[in-house]
Amino acid sequence: MKKKILIVEDESIIRMDIKFMLQDQGYEVIGEAGDGERAIELAFLHKPDLILMDIKMPKINGLQASKIIANQLDLPILIITAYSQKEFIEKAQQDNIVGYLVKPISEASLIPAIEIALHQSDKAKRLKKDIQNAQREVEKRKLIERAKGILMQAEELAEPEAFKRLRESSMARQMTMVSVAKEIILKYK
Repeated sequence: MKKKILIVEDESIIRMDIKFMLQDQGYEVIGEAGDGERAIELAFLHKPDLILMDIKMPKINGLQASKIIANQLDLPILIITAYSQKEFIEKAQQDNIVGYLVKPISEASLIPAIEIALHQSDKAKRLKKDIQNAQREVEKRKLIERAKGILMQAEELAEPEAFKRLRESSMARQMTMVSVAKEIILKYK
């Protein structure tokens, strides 16, 4: 499946050049914007795989637009700019900014930067998902442990016996152990 890219650049000739480079390499350009305000609208509308964002633009600059997009959508952004001064690089160090290209941009520098940006973005999404799954599992374990503790205290059971009772109730009633644990916690509240 083609990766969808949004181009945000206030100079139409540069925007057109980038669009042709991307299309030649098989990317789908899902939108173009000449200012940060329109970039935000298009990001919300299309939710691209990557945004190429200039810094210096009318209305809302690229760094401000990047922050707004990051807070709402968590989309990866590759900065394209004529400015290589340290102050711009430092301001561009946001979590969702996955690269920084200095103009003039050639296909030889753009395509590898895009490939790496897309790879890093996919990797970050997988890590976030893994962390969320791990957090859910920890919460489930906490509920089961709490219910086990309640059973141990309320019915004077040893830990293995309390766990066995939870498991058997879960199997007999065809419920998850978490559901049974929640019932126990509510019952003894």
